Amino acid sequence: MIIDISQPLSPGMAGFPGDAPYTEDWTFRIGPACPVNVSRVSFSVHCGSHADAPLHYDAGGAAAGAMPLAPFLGPCRVIDARGAGALCLPGEIEAALSGAPPRILLRLGEARDPHSWPSGFRALDPAVIALLARNGVMLVGIDMPSVDPETSKALPAHQACRAANMRILENLMLAHVTPGDYELIALPLRFENLDASPVRAVLRR
Repeated sequence: MIIDISQPLSPGMAGFPGDAPYTEDWTFRIGPACPVNVSRVSFSVHCGSHADAPLHYDAGGAAAGAMPLAPFLGPCRVIDARGAGALCLPGEIEAALSGAPPRILLRLGEARDPHSWPSGFRALDPAVIALLARNGVMLVGIDMPSVDPETSKALPAHQACRAANMRILENLMLAHVTPGDYELIALPLRFENLDASPVRAVLRR
């Protein structure tokens, strides 16, 4: 069984306010003088489901193409971490970490339309990252645009991931996934100079 947990990419999709939007066009179209369709896109690497590289939050950090692939491929656990608070706290997920594999995906909210920006979205308290690190977690994924609140400038959850050498997946689609253990496949593209990469994230059981 394969479950797609990636956001679809299309014009008009919601991106971080002020970031480059997703646009697409055609370089060639099939017609009397052309045998093929060839399309082109322009977008922020943080559009849709993506992996943050350390370069995103560390001026000296690794670019997307330099990240080891192992954290993005292997056993994972999906945890329902919905709650009323603006931040997910350690006590809300600690019991679900017993015997967990080293990749954790947290459902923080309800199903949402990728074309609508989830203003005020739920994010992660940096203490959650510390808890995950103590449990041997190498990757954390969420169904929101950022592990930090949209107004954050200090990015404490990102910085906690930097300190723990933990990889980050954002903008996943988890509302249709039953909590439990799966195999995660969410490989970033080999961008040599960029701070993030789109992923086609799937779960397999």
